[in-house]
Amino acid sequence: MRFGLSLAPQHRVYAGFAIYSFAMGNIFPRLPDIKRAMDIEDGTLGLSLIGTPIGTLIALTLAAPLLERVGFRRALLGLVPLIATAYALAVHAPGPLALFLMLLPVGLMIGSVEIVLNVEADRTEFLLGRRIMNRAHSFWSIGFFGAGLFGGALAHLGLSPQLHLALVVPMVALSMMLFLGGYEPAPARHAGSGDAAPMFARPTLPILVLVAVTLSAMLLEGASIDWSAIYMRTVFDTGPFVAGFTVALFAFSQATTRFFADSFVDRHSPSGVARVLLATMAAGVLFVFLSPAPFFSLLGFALLGIGTSAIFPLAISAAAQRTDRSAAINVAALSQISFVAFLLGPPLLGFVSDHWGIRSAFGIGIPFIALSLLTAGSLGRRPAKSAAPAGEAADPARARVLAPAGKA
Repeated sequence: MRFGLSLAPQHRVYAGFAIYSFAMGNIFPRLPDIKRAMDIEDGTLGLSLIGTPIGTLIALTLAAPLLERVGFRRALLGLVPLIATAYALAVHAPGPLALFLMLLPVGLMIGSVEIVLNVEADRTEFLLGRRIMNRAHSFWSIGFFGAGLFGGALAHLGLSPQLHLALVVPMVALSMMLFLGGYEPAPARHAGSGDAAPMFARPTLPILVLVAVTLSAMLLEGASIDWSAIYMRTVFDTGPFVAGFTVALFAFSQATTRFFADSFVDRHSPSGVARVLLATMAAGVLFVFLSPAPFFSLLGFALLGIGTSAIFPLAISAAAQRTDRSAAINVAALSQISFVAFLLGPPLLGFVSDHWGIRSAFGIGIPFIALSLLTAGSLGRRPAKSAAPAGEAADPARARVLAPAGKA
């Protein structure tokens, strides 16, 4: 028996991304409060936060075959509420080491949900015959925007992070039941070869090039999510609501851009769109690094949201639509290496902040943007429409050459 609303397949994908990001996003507006309660420096907090990306990297490396056996429906419906629950428990950690250990299982669940939702979005694209990946990721940003506003408001009202995160658990569980109670996975894009999936999703050379494209977006998205609230309270001594609003503004600009990105990629080359986004990202870094007042920092984080919006979705789509291996394996291979930016980012930026100031923690993204610009051509040089012949659906081996697609 299935419960919940009757929704179209793409709407269930959108709901999954939004609820998942809301479940994981509420902790970030509360990081200044957690840091203050533990009385630790930025570098120590960064080492604590590394627990999540380590768990995520492990799951992205090893979880794809297990998820295929367990089933996407069972995995998604169980893991998203568990993410909210695990975060609610983690904020009770008495110190940085305990926080690190309690975030490890959170990362394992996040990595698994990343695989399920990204592969499901790609399969739904193929089922519908049109692009939805960037729009799906816009709903991830919408969920994060809601988490930023909700977290900032509860911080402003004086609620503790522990009570705040506890309230998120039933909200997420009820939302999953309502919007995804009737979820059934879409059929696979390509017929399987019958070979057993490897436990380690080995990256091929084309996947490594796509990794280089994503590194700047992954690093600066992680920096904006983890450190923007602390940046505002450290540099300008803003209140908790403005700090939380900064996280929300980044997510809102990212969501808005992702929502409309597919139509731009349809009209222009994926690599051309990526280069515009990378230039916008560079402008955002400069605003944050040189900002003389909170308004300019807010503008910088808005530009960072725009710039980071579609880079990873474009690369995920390119990986998922390759025919050399299954979509799940290629998505995991790209994601597990790209998430090294999240793995190295928190401690690196924390230590940079400790030694050269938190502004410099964002300025370090410039060389990564240059690397992404050099490799952006791997996303495709032709407009997507011209690359998709009318009879493509009859030839699954060729598939559509849709370079977009799709963070968490």
